[in-house]
Amino acid sequence: MTEYQIHTLPNGIRIAHRQVPYTQVVHCGLMLDMGSRDEKPNQVGLAHFWEHMAFKGTKKRKSYHIINRLESVGGELNAYTTKEKICFYASVLDNHFEKSVELLADITFDSVFPENQIEKERGVILEEMSMYQDSPEDALQDDFDEIIFANHQLGANILGTQESVKSFTRKQLQAFIAENMDTEKIVLAVVGNITFKKAIRVSEKYLKDIPAKKTDVKRIPPNSYEAKRVTVAKKITQAHCAIGRQAYSMHDERRLPFFMLTNLFGGPGMNSRLNMTLREKFGLVYGIDATYSPFTDTGFLGIYFATDKSNLEKANALILKEMQVLKEKPLGKFQLHTVKEQLMGQLAMAEESNQNFMLMMAKSILDVGKVESLENIFSEIKKIEASELQEITQEMFDETQLSYLTFLPEN
Repeated sequence: MTEYQIHTLPNGIRIAHRQVPYTQVVHCGLMLDMGSRDEKPNQVGLAHFWEHMAFKGTKKRKSYHIINRLESVGGELNAYTTKEKICFYASVLDNHFEKSVELLADITFDSVFPENQIEKERGVILEEMSMYQDSPEDALQDDFDEIIFANHQLGANILGTQESVKSFTRKQLQAFIAENMDTEKIVLAVVGNITFKKAIRVSEKYLKDIPAKKTDVKRIPPNSYEAKRVTVAKKITQAHCAIGRQAYSMHDERRLPFFMLTNLFGGPGMNSRLNMTLREKFGLVYGIDATYSPFTDTGFLGIYFATDKSNLEKANALILKEMQVLKEKPLGKFQLHTVKEQLMGQLAMAEESNQNFMLMMAKSILDVGKVESLENIFSEIKKIEASELQEITQEMFDETQLSYLTFLPEN
């Protein structure tokens, strides 16, 4: 398997490539360094609206032809919007690679946003919003963002609001794209058994004539953080709780050790401290997660769980107790070794997915200009010391800086 390679087109668009032998499937995606945080207050939800509308018609295709283009050959076409990125991506048999790049370029740069489709898609997105609101786990996370990043676009719901979605026009979509499109902040990532030479040839065919465009839009860092406690009554059967705060940005040298600490505390492994205590020892929850999401200029720590209303106080106390243990007592030599081994194993397995690697490669190049090899990441992980983790714990698990959002059953 080759390391990744990068080729930059004259317009600034970068082609990131990794050849993987022994597979017939190629994954490719156009990722743009713009997202919901780049919206103005009157544009909340517009980035996500564009993601939907890109599939609804281009200068040469109607919606049906876009959907059928790759599906008819067993491929998949998809997209997503985050706080800082929009991505259109596809997976196909490698003999359809050129077809997928052409289609991705078409929907990204030549969508026409038909008026009748805008009206239809409003309804689809409003239904999507209702679906999330009907799920307390999803609604909790969206509402918690608003608490952690109060009065900032990072706190706004990616889907927007009922009012904003109902108000969007074709001109607003075109204006948002024109304001934020920067060809130097676009990466086409390709992972599969395709040579670098072919990846460049096909990419140049469909992307080199995209006009170079530069934007001077600067992201505004979030406001000063203030811890809050909010409780909301809902028609639900369990109490749902979020605990968290602002955290380190992706450029902070403490990012990797904090990621490792979060993984130990409440990561996906069933042996996380929170899972072992709240589920295995006391049987208070079905699941509990701690997540750390770094952004370009800040970060986010969130702990999520649901429990019977009568157990809420005990669950919160146990979480704080586990934090206190990590603050007061550094990890022993064997514990530290185990935590490192677990994280390295998880990272290696995540990279086994070619689609995951393709998306990670594009994001990493946009964020930091390169993709760190597993060997380099492992080397950095091995250098982390118990005292370093303890210092980070004492700062990030400061009880006075933790915010709470709780959904309580109405009766």
